[in-house]
Amino acid sequence: MARILVIDDDAAIAELVKVNLEILGHQCSTASDGVKGLALAQQNRPDLIILDVMMPDLSGFTVCQRLRQNPNTTGIPVLMLTALSMTKDKVQGFDSGCDDYLDKPFEIPELQVRVRALLRRAGSVPQSASLPEILTAGEITLVPENLQAKVRERIVKLTPTEFEILHCLMQHHGQTVSTGKLLEEVWGYAPDDDVDTIRVHIRHLRTRLEASDRKYIRTVYGGGYQLVPEGFTKQSGE
Repeated sequence: MARILVIDDDAAIAELVKVNLEILGHQCSTASDGVKGLALAQQNRPDLIILDVMMPDLSGFTVCQRLRQNPNTTGIPVLMLTALSMTKDKVQGFDSGCDDYLDKPFEIPELQVRVRALLRRAGSVPQSASLPEILTAGEITLVPENLQAKVRERIVKLTPTEFEILHCLMQHHGQTVSTGKLLEEVWGYAPDDDVDTIRVHIRHLRTRLEASDRKYIRTVYGGGYQLVPEGFTKQSGE
């Protein structure tokens, strides 16, 4: 099973997470602050890191940024586990490089599901990136081997999660894709719709794809998101 590092200055939370992941057969170690956590991550190269945000000396955001900057740890999946639940906090977490974000207090089964989903994706490019064909819809072409999208004449580099989201939307272009379907196809689980997580990633994807005069992802309120591959200029529906 997987080697998991839990970085949390709350000893009770760290032990709770450790015990419940060891029940699944994983090998868990803990660190009580970000400095120790970075050292253990560098030394042991775990398969997954579960990271608190509000810690002394180094916040989880800073720890995650440093993990991503280090070639030895840049590919390790990171699940942020934190009491900070505002959308701006999730934006900062994903901007710092985390792969998933779970609010405290949390349910143990949901933690276990998210850990399984991250481990399933760990150490490889997204499943859809292994497809041999280049997918084209309207003004957008998805290049799997490079995790890139060509938007008209622009080449856009995507993160693995952004790639998966765009791939899902392109497969269903012209249709509304619900947040639940995105969670299931991209993250590998389908709990109650995690609207904030989807919103943050869609916002990032829009920033990469859109130009001042062209938009490609429309929000269908109460329904989900719809890719308009030929582009549109009006902001209605966003």
